[in-house]
Amino acid sequence: MKPLLLVSLSAAALCLSACGKKAEPVENTAATSAAEPAAPAPAVLSPGQAFANTAAASDAFEIETSKLAASKAQSAKIKSFAEQMIKAHTDSTAKLKTAAAAATPAITPDAALTPAQQQELADLQTKSGAEFDRAYTRLQADGHQKTLDALKAYAASGDVASLKTFASELVPIVTAHLNMAKGL
Repeated sequence: MKPLLLVSLSAAALCLSACGKKAEPVENTAATSAAEPAAPAPAVLSPGQAFANTAAASDAFEIETSKLAASKAQSAKIKSFAEQMIKAHTDSTAKLKTAAAAATPAITPDAALTPAQQQELADLQTKSGAEFDRAYTRLQADGHQKTLDALKAYAASGDVASLKTFASELVPIVTAHLNMAKGL
């Protein structure tokens, strides 16, 4: 009988301890939501919009790093390459905008640099001389490889015809830039 009594008392104690917890005070949610609007949920981008943003950010990054190289590079060869990249990526941006505008519905590329690109640009700004040249060359090779991979992937399986065409047409150009960067 004692074991049954102990089990019953233990169960009763557990139930009472759970019931005895004080409820947290409930805030006036109407006042709270009016004073502090909830943060909007992050928008889910369509594959076409995501690709357009990636391509636009890539162009912006290449232009910004190349503007730095045009003024800071030690090597005349790297300065010349940088000038070519500024022109080529400015042209690419214009083509991207045209292709994105042809989408239904139209897409507006967002050229905001990614946090990684912002950090790489900031790091590059701190360098000079041969160290700058090496860092710029590495960034150009890495950046063009990533862009080439994104272009090939979208050209193969993208969901917006005008952007697929843009990606396909850019593959040989970016391949040439990658080879040039590797040869610096």
